[in-house]
Amino acid sequence: MPNPNQLITLFAILNAVAFSLFGIDKLLAKASRRRVSEKALLLASAVAASPGALLGMVVFNHKTSKPKFRYGVPGLLIAHAALSYWLSYA
Repeated sequence: MPNPNQLITLFAILNAVAFSLFGIDKLLAKASRRRVSEKALLLASAVAASPGALLGMVVFNHKTSKPKFRYGVPGLLIAHAALSYWLSYA
């Protein structure tokens, strides 16, 4: 079982990756180049990195008009928060 510091480090890395993916995709979109797939962006959001993904959406103003991102990523954040709360008291 990983210790709390390892979990915090892993959580920070996953969120940094999700945040970066949204920024990279926005740059690629502006340059009319091949993009990061929506599936990859949503998967990164779902793997405990919804805070980083949501921050990336807001900072880069990216995917904010698409319903699956506009509602899906905040929904994942709520689910992750609820799971974290439940696990902390289990």
